[in-house]
Amino acid sequence: MARRALITGITGQDGSYLAEHLLREGYEVWGLARGQANPRVSRMRKLLADVQVVRGDLLDQGSLISAVERVQPDEVYNLGAISFVPMSWEQAELTAEVTGMGVLRMLEAIRVCSGVSRGGAAAGGQIRFYQASSSEMFGQVSETPQNERTGFHPRSPYGVAKAYGHFLTQNYRESYGMFAVSGILFNHESPRRGAEFVTRKVSLGVARIKLGLADELRLGNLEARRDWGFAGDYVRAMHLMLQAATPEDYVIGTGRMKSVRELAEAAFAAAGLDWERYVVTDQALHRPAEVDLLCADPKKARVQLGWEPTVSFDELVALMVESDIRLLSDGGDPDQDSSWP
Repeated sequence: MARRALITGITGQDGSYLAEHLLREGYEVWGLARGQANPRVSRMRKLLADVQVVRGDLLDQGSLISAVERVQPDEVYNLGAISFVPMSWEQAELTAEVTGMGVLRMLEAIRVCSGVSRGGAAAGGQIRFYQASSSEMFGQVSETPQNERTGFHPRSPYGVAKAYGHFLTQNYRESYGMFAVSGILFNHESPRRGAEFVTRKVSLGVARIKLGLADELRLGNLEARRDWGFAGDYVRAMHLMLQAATPEDYVIGTGRMKSVRELAEAAFAAAGLDWERYVVTDQALHRPAEVDLLCADPKKARVQLGWEPTVSFDELVALMVESDIRLLSDGGDPDQDSSWP
């Protein structure tokens, strides 16, 4: 029989790429959704017709137990979160409930449905759990690059909530013998990234200027540096973590940093434009507590999982700019079509 996977956050960027990857691997894929009337669920059904949907909510423990009981998954990928970092200051409590406590509720659903009790290792054939941890947990970094042993100093409610979920996953692994792992993923982007994220804001801004729909692009801290990769590469790492013989946590990234300034320069260059003519810095767009630089040390994933990124930074940026020029040329709505161009 085909292995069965349950994905939370199925309608987002990572959920869509992961679903496609698992379907290619022969899985039966289920997505958790709060309601069947969600317009993103409708788009997903059209574009990923083989994905089945089960109702559930990371805020509702009972619904998660019901979902796990119904699907009987071999693997659970917890990608659902309030993932836009600036919003986490405005909705700190909701971020804590979904991004942090949602991990606890899903782990408990798996534990209850698997019949796992404290101090006893689960039997063979247990449900394997992947938690989407984040490089934002490192925050004010203590060393560069960051690896699996680097300490956390999160600088946003989002980063704090992710750190809670990360440590909780580790705790359930050690307390109950569950196959529970975290992937500490650095920034990963694609044409499916939401329009509110800086990479997509830049690619959309370039597309609008190229098509004569705008004459400037307003950005915040141009000197913030990130390790940016392609989301389609990173979901392969998620899958590989759950195929390993033993449950361990892994840092996933390219090992190369680029500034927001370099991101803008590459994006405008991909459209044949000079970024300095159009970019305006706006202090109002700076974060209350900035994360200045993040850079991954993915050696462990390379050696133990055989994982390597395949798409370069320049290729990624050009891919996003070209996609958004096509989207706007065809009259698409970025706010509606971000996840599913």
